[in-house]
Amino acid sequence: MPVERGSPNALTPTWLFDMDNTLHDASWRVFPMMNAEMTAYIQRHLGVDRDEAHRIRSHFWRRYGATLLGLTREHGVRAEHFLAETHRFPNLPRMLRADASQRAAIARLPGRKLVLTNAPRDYALRVLTHLKLLRLFDGVIAIEDMRQFRHLRPKPDARMLRHVLRKHRLRPARCVLVEDTLQHLKAARSIGMRGIWFTRYAHRAAGRRRELPMERTGLHGRPPYVYARIGSLCCMRSSPLR
Repeated sequence: MPVERGSPNALTPTWLFDMDNTLHDASWRVFPMMNAEMTAYIQRHLGVDRDEAHRIRSHFWRRYGATLLGLTREHGVRAEHFLAETHRFPNLPRMLRADASQRAAIARLPGRKLVLTNAPRDYALRVLTHLKLLRLFDGVIAIEDMRQFRHLRPKPDARMLRHVLRKHRLRPARCVLVEDTLQHLKAARSIGMRGIWFTRYAHRAAGRRRELPMERTGLHGRPPYVYARIGSLCCMRSSPLR
């Protein structure tokens, strides 16, 4: 797979897009349902009540950055089983909301475009297909692709980011990560990538993140490791590598 479509250009980036709360408003219906499914999974497989399951899920999110990592490392849960059980969403099309103008903005961007998501591949493909976004991207990098030495290393693991870029023959300095989560942007910057902080759905995500340590910037301002903060993909510059 070539690194760029067309002639190489030092100012033509490769775009890596997060999916949930970046390409669509996951905080509207997907995240509440996902959190409920994860809590129910913990209840079933660890034999605890709902309150304890919620506490465990929050603890794992704080400690590992993902409920899945805590369950696999501390309780031997199989990642594939957890992901399948918590991402079924039979009514997924009715749970999705996105602005059609965002699709046009992505289509206008030059260079390669990849989805980089901590979600499982099947769910990611369903979301992108229903939103009519799949054809705009050159590939989808899902959580199944984020293994090193048999261990899952999802975002914000910088080792995984380096591994993914090497696998796709991408140079960090030519890559731009578009993402709603500051921790992930900070990790991307640590390996030389540019980061664009997408805050369109932050008003809902803020409620979800009450259990997470937020940066002092909150929903205002921009931390120094972020290249730009935007509320719409239409605001993205075509060449942020200048």
